[in-house]
Amino acid sequence: MKTITMINGDGIGPEISDAVMKIIDASGADIEWEIQTAGEGVIETEGTPLPERVISSIKKNKIALKAPVTTPIGKGFRSVNVQLRKSLDLYANLRPCKNLPSVKTRFDNVDLVIVRENTEDLYAGIERKVSEDRAESIKVITRSASERICRFAFDYAVKNNRREVCVVTKANIMKFSDGLFLDSYRTVAKDYPEIAQREILVDNLCMQLVQNPEKFDVLVLPNLYGDIVSDLAAGLIGGLGVAQGANIGVECAVFEPVHGSAPDIKGQNKANPTALLLSGIEMLRYIDKCDCADKIESALFETLRSDVKTADLGGSATTTEFRDAVIKNLV
Repeated sequence: MKTITMINGDGIGPEISDAVMKIIDASGADIEWEIQTAGEGVIETEGTPLPERVISSIKKNKIALKAPVTTPIGKGFRSVNVQLRKSLDLYANLRPCKNLPSVKTRFDNVDLVIVRENTEDLYAGIERKVSEDRAESIKVITRSASERICRFAFDYAVKNNRREVCVVTKANIMKFSDGLFLDSYRTVAKDYPEIAQREILVDNLCMQLVQNPEKFDVLVLPNLYGDIVSDLAAGLIGGLGVAQGANIGVECAVFEPVHGSAPDIKGQNKANPTALLLSGIEMLRYIDKCDCADKIESALFETLRSDVKTADLGGSATTTEFRDAVIKNLV
C-alpha cells in the first residue's frame, strides 16, 4: 500500500477530490490517503493558508495529489501553489495537453507537452512597492535553474518518445534574462542530438498555437510564459476543466489540475473532476501503478464517449453522476 497526501483544497476542491479518490480506490490501486486541508478555510484557525503540517506530510509521503486552492487577486496571501513549489523545490511544472474523446474543440490533433520552469522568473513574486504610484517586480533567471529545466524537458522527450523540444523566450527584447535561458537551452541541447530542436519567441508561439497546434510537441519555457501558455493550450483541448498538471522535484512531486477553485459553484455538485482525475492518472504512472492508471484512463474515455459529461463540457451530469459512470466503466 502506498500512502499519498491528498490536499483537498477549497471551493470545489473537496467535491472533486472525493470523487477522484473514490475512482482511484475502485481501480484497485491500493492507496492510503492522508487528507490535508489548506487554503482560505484554515487561515482563521491556523493563521496561514499553507500550514507546516501540509509540507511535512508531502515530505514524508513524497507524493501528493492536490485539488485547487483559492488565490486572492491583488491582495491577501500569496499563492499556495507558489509556496509549495518553493518549499519543496518542485522545479518542473509538467502540463500535457491532448484531445480527449468526444470533447468538442476547434482542433482535433493537439498532442503537446508544456514544461515550465517553476522556481524563478517574474512569477516568483519578488516585488516591492516603491511609492503609491510605482511598483517594481524583479525577473530572476539563473543558468542552474534554466539548464535543469531544459534537461528535464529533453529527458522527458527521450523517455516518452517525443520528437522535438522547442524553447520559448522573448530573448530579442530581454537579451540578458531570456537570453540566458536560451543559451542554457542551447548548451543542454547538445547532449540530445536525437531530439529535434527549435527556438521560438513567445508572441509568435501564441499566434501559431491557435492556428496550427499540431506543429508543436514539447515546449520548455520560463515560469511566467509557461503559466500563460499552458492555459492557452488548455483552451485548445476543451478548457481548464480537462487540463492536468504536475509539479516535480528531485524528492517530491505534487499532481494537480490547472483550473481554479470555482467558488461560484461550490457545494452544488456541478464541478467537473476530469482534470484532477487526469492528474491522478499521471500520479499513478509516476509511482509505477500503470495498470490502474490505464484502467482509469480507459474508463474515463469510455464515459466521455457515452456522452456522460458535466455542464462545462456541454452535458448535464452532476459530479457524482460522472464519478459513478467512470467507476461503472472500470474493467
